[in-house]
Amino acid sequence: MGGIRLLLENLLKYGIMIDPIQWLVIINGGSPEFNLENPSIVLLFYINVHILFTLWVEKKLVQKEITNRQALFLHIFNFGIVLMIPVICNAFWGNRFGLVGAVIMCAVYVITFLKLWSYVQVNYWCRLHKELSAKAFRRRASSVLIPDLVHSDRSSKVPDNYVSYPDNLTLPDLYYFMLVPSLCYELNFPRTARIRKTFLIKRILEVVIGLQVIFGLFQQWIIPSVKNSLETFSKMEVLAASERLLKLAVPNHLLWLIFFYLMFHSYLNIMGEILRFADRNFYGDWWNATNLEDFWRQWNLPIHRWAVRHLYIPMIKHRSGRVMALGSVFLLSALFHEYLVSVPLRMVKWWSFYGMMLQVPLVPISKFVEKKFGPRFSNTIVWLSLILGQPLCIMMYYHDYVITHFGKDLIEQFGKM
Repeated sequence: MGGIRLLLENLLKYGIMIDPIQWLVIINGGSPEFNLENPSIVLLFYINVHILFTLWVEKKLVQKEITNRQALFLHIFNFGIVLMIPVICNAFWGNRFGLVGAVIMCAVYVITFLKLWSYVQVNYWCRLHKELSAKAFRRRASSVLIPDLVHSDRSSKVPDNYVSYPDNLTLPDLYYFMLVPSLCYELNFPRTARIRKTFLIKRILEVVIGLQVIFGLFQQWIIPSVKNSLETFSKMEVLAASERLLKLAVPNHLLWLIFFYLMFHSYLNIMGEILRFADRNFYGDWWNATNLEDFWRQWNLPIHRWAVRHLYIPMIKHRSGRVMALGSVFLLSALFHEYLVSVPLRMVKWWSFYGMMLQVPLVPISKFVEKKFGPRFSNTIVWLSLILGQPLCIMMYYHDYVITHFGKDLIEQFGKM
């Protein structure tokens, strides 16, 4: 009822503000005409250079034309460039990107970085064990550990299309991995027998309709609420800013829930169905999480598996300690969260980084609350952190963005609206 009241208030105050054409202009970098020379589109094609370079280095290793040390240097250099290209290009041609295009571009480059890291590390594990025993990797569904090794001599249980190292170092194999909804590389991914057309059509319709709902809510509800919060937030008027924060929390949380469903259920299932990728376990029941550690473990399983498999477990095996390994996971996540916000906005304020690193001390606190007061009370705390934390970050970044790029005078203009 409270949400409906806010919606009616918004409609009475601003009228209908939904304009689908405006979103096409924003996505295209501010121009109503589609341009193939848009920097975001150019960079999406350019990423193939780094993908092909990674494959070339791995093949040179197999052919023993370069050493492991040389390959390590080349991979580090290549991965560094992958992360720096969006930063450099957005710094020089930021006005041509458009905010949405820059966000998509940065997300693609971060995903490519994580996938190539997994690709290189799994091939390294193959080489490490190949000389000791003629074994190859076998895929285990939902595996987050270093994959099991199986004997290379074919038995009746091994399918004809089974791939062993180094036969996996091919363009089709690498590009299949770059497209599948998984960040963890395997030589033999689980495959479905066919593409379910009805299931695929349902997921496509969900994405098409859901995106329109997101765009509409953003134009109608989020933008006016954030603009009207600038002056009170700038003057640090606690009561007024708190009222604006709670007013923004309702549409923001609704948007976040819709986006979660579209991304982790609809879009990833679309890619999985088209590619006949069988491992569709993209999220757990994070809504039932009784502490923050359970939430971060359940809500984004592709990222969680990558972090456990390629960062947490290798650090544990090198005797880094559980606390240091867990802290490293949150540190890397915090850096990428800040990267995905700061690069498109062309400013570094570290709010997203601080928000993620704050989770490290909050995890034991939430566990203490769960133990002391019960799981239902701690689950409420998890939900409150989601409902209130995100709109607070949005207001802080938008406030700093307006001051950085337009000056303080614009805040006073919004305050008179």
